[in-house]
Amino acid sequence: MSNLILQAGTLWMREIVRFVRQRSRVTGALLQPLLFWLVLGAGLAASFQPSGMPKGTGYAEYFYPGVIMLVLLFTAIFGTVSTIEDRREGFLQGVLVAPVSRTTVVMGQALGGTTLALVQGLIFLVLAPFAGIHLTLAAVLVSGAMMAVIAFALTSIGLIIAWRMESTQGFHVIVNMILIPVWLLSGAFFPQTGVPAWLEWPMRLNPLSYGMSALRRALYLGQPESFCSLTSFHWSVVVSIVFAVAMFAMAARVARHSSPV
Repeated sequence: MSNLILQAGTLWMREIVRFVRQRSRVTGALLQPLLFWLVLGAGLAASFQPSGMPKGTGYAEYFYPGVIMLVLLFTAIFGTVSTIEDRREGFLQGVLVAPVSRTTVVMGQALGGTTLALVQGLIFLVLAPFAGIHLTLAAVLVSGAMMAVIAFALTSIGLIIAWRMESTQGFHVIVNMILIPVWLLSGAFFPQTGVPAWLEWPMRLNPLSYGMSALRRALYLGQPESFCSLTSFHWSVVVSIVFAVAMFAMAARVARHSSPV
């Protein structure tokens, strides 16, 4: 067990160090969602009243949890694309010939990406008062826990794609085709209430919708009202955890059956 912790921890630390040294990744993962929030929040404030929200809630406030998820998503994308670079540079081949299981390798990568996403998500929480959300300590702790679960799921999805890809260009095409629509249909950009029936069911079947619902509810933990909740908070948490575990299991399976070359 100590060897497994050391092996996964080493790969985890490598992901952290590499991310910190590449400042463009740090700024890109934070600034792009921030610009989305500022521009779209201000631009749609006068024309979009989110349905299902308390009266007086502006679009910038509604969109804020969705931007946090976008931060997690971008960090997962930037983190997992390094798997392709590691294969091209020969590092991944060196790791795979060592006495380390591929599941441990994936665990180290997933934990590294999750940690990076969580830290940036927590940094973004500083802007909550500007969105009109007043956080309590309990809200910060529960929101952080939900961000960790969501980040772990998104990082695992990124690893599923990255372990099968040979070029970063192809990776970004697949990611944009899959993860961006999944984010849009999670309730991050617009609420489920009032959408057409043909759009409501994809949102209900989208596992990320439950993570979005749980994160949104966690931010308002001190308030009893329902804020565009897809379902109950506890059920949303359970679905999110099961989804994250399933995605990691799939990433580990893909890694075991992938060629290191």
